[in-house]
Formats: sequence, structure tokens, C-alpha cells
Amino acid sequence: MSLADHLTELRSRLLRCTIAVAVLGTISLLFAKPIFGLLMRPVLEALPEGSRALIYTSGIEEINVLMKVGVYCGIFLTTPVILLQIWGFVSPGLYPEERRFAAPFVAFGSIAFILGACFCYFAVLPSMFKFLLNEEETLALEQRLDTARLRADDALRFLRVGDAERAGVLAKETSTSLRTDGEGKVSEPQQAPAVSVELKARLDGLGSLLDAASTGYSTERGVLRQAVEKRVEAVTAYGRQDYVAAAAAMDQSASLLAGVASTRSEELAGLWKLEKELAAGYAQHDAARWTRPMLSMHEQLSLVLLLILAFGIIFELPLVMALLGVVGVVQSKWLFRYQRHAFVVCLIAAAVITPTGDVVNLSLMAGPMLLCYELGVLLVWLVERRRARNEAETGITPAS
Repeated sequence: MSLADHLTELRSRLLRCTIAVAVLGTISLLFAKPIFGLLMRPVLEALPEGSRALIYTSGIEEINVLMKVGVYCGIFLTTPVILLQIWGFVSPGLYPEERRFAAPFVAFGSIAFILGACFCYFAVLPSMFKFLLNEEETLALEQRLDTARLRADDALRFLRVGDAERAGVLAKETSTSLRTDGEGKVSEPQQAPAVSVELKARLDGLGSLLDAASTGYSTERGVLRQAVEKRVEAVTAYGRQDYVAAAAAMDQSASLLAGVASTRSEELAGLWKLEKELAAGYAQHDAARWTRPMLSMHEQLSLVLLLILAFGIIFELPLVMALLGVVGVVQSKWLFRYQRHAFVVCLIAAAVITPTGDVVNLSLMAGPMLLCYELGVLLVWLVERRRARNEAETGITPAS
């Protein structure tokens, strides 16, 4: 075939691929939003509770994102067609016995791309976004606060049913676990807590404590009323931003509450101490999270698709190298000779593609890339052995 004939055939095969992408992409548009939600699941699960949402900054950004999802999904579904057209373009230059690899090439190529995409989605994206969107110390503090809050609620339930002794014991245990880390040392705050956040959390805790005490000790209405009045006074001072007066009024309310049952004043004081420690912890957590992720639909989709496509192509590397070995473009001895250079190139490419700087995600990118390269070298060597054996059986001497 002349060069013009080759170009004509290349154009026809590209046209077939384009038509296949257009048809499957149009069908994918009907399911674009569920597909987009599936793609963004690793991103959303890495975000803090209550803020798991993506934003769009223009009126048409959401439509553009969904159309992009449809197009890329069409390309993904067209992978077997694309591989078949690639094989059809190179097959005229192969021996008849080598053309039998068409079906395995398309099948294994499609499987390799899907495996690469799945490896990226299930192994790389969750750990990567968790590293990018969360800080380890903040997550640990948040988990301790959530656990302590649940235990404090249980202590209030014991108080509500009249078992102040059990409530006090649980409050003491929770307070001890909240103020200490795994080695039993008192944890020091990393930043000065926001006073308004801490007092707001104290007001909420005092309200819950008053509600539980009013149920468990309903006979002491007069003292409970005075405690509630002091809390109202604290709320008024908080609204005026007089935080010193608000804190003093809350302590007075808690002192009155401790007098509801004189024999259980220690337990009630322990519950109020726990509420204050929880409030300080929430303020510390709020101060530590002074940056908030606000992720746009378009940017996150581009990042996720780039990584999925990159891993799909990486897992195609052995098949592409085997194909190049079949047509004689690369040789195994050349690949073995420059193996160290290939390792360096793989590490540099992984560092460029990976959006994080941690060792874990870099290893998740570079490891499969190096393994795929080694597998490709092995496949090229097997192809050359098979070719040499066929030539020896037919008596054909390869040209020097």
C-alpha cells in the first residue's frame, strides 16, 4: 500500500472510532448524573460530615460537567472498538499466524484498561482524597469528640431516669478519656480556642443537662427554675458578646443545679465539667479547621478522569509493548539495556501525575507502572522467542 492508501485507511478507522464514541456517548448522557455521582463518591466520602457537596460557579457548569461525563463514558465504552481498529490498521504488516492475536488483543486490552480504572477508583482515589482533604490530627480529635459526645449523651440519659450515680461514673470515665491520649498524657491544644464557639457549645450542654435533671428530679421545681433563669441570663450576655458574664452565669446555673439533689452534687458537677471539656474540644477543633474545602464539580471531575485514564493507559502498557514487539519496533534486549532509565522515567511520570506528595499515593502510581513495564518486557521476550522458533521450523533466516 502507498502512503496515501495508508492515510486513507487511517482516516476511515478514526472515523469509525469517532462514530462509536458519539453513539455510546449520546446513550451515556441519559445516565450522566448517576455516573457522575458514582465517580465523585471517593471525593464526597473524604469530605467532613455535613459538607459533602460539590459546587458549581456558573449557570452552565453543571450541564457542561454532565456532557463531559457522557463523552468520557462513551470513550471508555468504546475501548474495544478502538483496540479493534488499531489492530486492523497494523495487521496487514503481520504474518498470517500473528494475525490470530486480534481477538486476544482486543479482549485483554479491554480487560487491562478496566482493571487499571478499577485499581485507581478503589485503591488510589480514596486514600488520595483522604490525604488531600483531611488532616490526621484533626480527624483524630474529631473522632474523640464524637465518641465523648455519645458517651455524655448516655450519661444524661442515666440522669434522666434518676440514676445519677451511674451518670456520674460514666461522665468521669468520659472526661478522663477525652483529656488523655493513647499514652495517658494530657493533650495540649494546638491553637487558642475560639471563645464564642466554646461558650455556644457550653450553652447547648447546659441546656441538655437541665433537661435531664428536670426529668430525673422533677420535685425540685424551684431550684430548677432558678437554674434555668441563670441560663437565660447567660444567653442574654452571650448575645451582647459579654463572654465573661455569660461564663459566670452558666457556672452559677450549674451550681444551682448541683443543689437539686444534695447527695448527688458531685455527680452533677462532674457532668457539667464534662460538658465544659467537650465545649473546649469543639472550639479547639473549630480553630484547627480554619480552612474549608470548597470543591467545584468541573475541577474534581477533571482530576478523577485524568487519574482513571492514566491508570487505564498504564495497565495497557504490557499489551502495547507486546504489539510493538510483534511488529518489530522494539526488542527485548534494548528494553533490558535501558531498564534502569525506564525505572527513573516511571518514577518521574508518577510524581508528575500524582497530585499529592505523600509516599503512599506515589507508590500506588509508580508500583503498577513499574510492574506493567516489566510484564511488557517479558511479553516482548516471549514474542521474540516464538518468532525465532517459527522461523527455525520454516527454515527462514531472519535478515541481519
